Amino acid sequence: MSKDFRLLVKNAKQVVLVCTNGEKFLTGKEMQNIAVIENASLVIGKDGLLKAVGPVDRIDSQFQGASFETVIDASGMCVTPGLIDAHTHPVWAGDRVHEFAMKLAGATYMEVHQAGGGIHFTVEHTRQASEAELLASLKQRLQRMLRTGTTLVECKSGYGLELDTEVKMLSVIERARKDLLIGISSTYCGAHSVPKGKTAAEATDDIIKVQLLKLKEKMSKGELHVDNIDVFCEKGVFDLECTRAILQAGKDMGLQINFHGDELHPMNSAELGVELEALAISHLEEVTDNGIAAMARAKTSAILLPTTAYILRLKQPRARDMLDAGVIVALGSDFNPNAYCCSMPMVMHLACVNMKMSMKEALAAATINAAYSLGKSHTHGSLEVNKQGDLVILNSSRWEHLIYQFGGHQELIKFVIVKGKVVYENDRTLDY
Repeated sequence: MSKDFRLLVKNAKQVVLVCTNGEKFLTGKEMQNIAVIENASLVIGKDGLLKAVGPVDRIDSQFQGASFETVIDASGMCVTPGLIDAHTHPVWAGDRVHEFAMKLAGATYMEVHQAGGGIHFTVEHTRQASEAELLASLKQRLQRMLRTGTTLVECKSGYGLELDTEVKMLSVIERARKDLLIGISSTYCGAHSVPKGKTAAEATDDIIKVQLLKLKEKMSKGELHVDNIDVFCEKGVFDLECTRAILQAGKDMGLQINFHGDELHPMNSAELGVELEALAISHLEEVTDNGIAAMARAKTSAILLPTTAYILRLKQPRARDMLDAGVIVALGSDFNPNAYCCSMPMVMHLACVNMKMSMKEALAAATINAAYSLGKSHTHGSLEVNKQGDLVILNSSRWEHLIYQFGGHQELIKFVIVKGKVVYENDRTLDY
């Protein structure tokens, strides 16, 4: 017998809506006023969309006599929107754990790079790996992210630096999108580094005249779905002129601009991004005051990556200056062989401690604002009616424990739900 609805979550101590009025993003003081309902229930329909959320008595009355495929009694628990990881590099082969010792001994990112490590080490191994091997490791990493509450993740290519491997990586991301329930925003990042034996100008020419043309062809045939274009705009990598040319070419074929900027050196990447109407810029450790002001005016999202600054011992991104200026601040894990972190709860904790964000700001940055940075805030990032039913249920009476307990998400997260379906249930009760 068919049920009326897919999921009822009832009697939650707190339901964190984040937004209530269809906001595309939150800035400034709005981030300190995220919406929370005490003693609430919610209903998700068979189409995977949220049908109702509100006080327990109202939901009980509204859905009296209705049947549900799944019912979760969340008494004493909290519900938050599914977390959104706005910046990851999850498709790669080759272990770089040995580089961690080099960094601890004082080697800089570029020194590791010049010693044959870094991106080029991963490129070599990723080129050699089969599509099946890359898919297996990607699925494992995405499942790990899912268990930490991430229900939508941005996934980049960028460890190929030539046509065949970049297409192989994007094909792997496409397969994962079809095989797994976790949401994926796919990014072409063929300009992640300058390939050995080429100049930046030669690499730019290859990306525009060869790689992007092939992507456009595959996208038009429905073989690939790519959402964003990314370039590592950095001294010694792709300068402003090359970056502008690549991003404009991607924009012309309908890709959203979402790129690395102002990480190691002040490159005026933020100003360039605003000029090109970029949706988002990541890193921004070295952003200028003018860049911050321009991003605030243009509503260009800043995706801040506290794990990178932490692991590389870089200057922290200027989160407070950006928030005070009205920039749309989002968060990402920057998961990659250089910053091996799958957990958005840990990212939020680092953002609070090292970047001086409040817990409410961090949650907004990892939900509605991260959704905005991927062009998805109309469907994701808050628990509002008609949005996708992605949520996390915490075995805690206050939602803040998700951030407060550093590394504690393994015990706290009871359920992860995507489109109203339970994709992870954590029961760590053991009998001794």
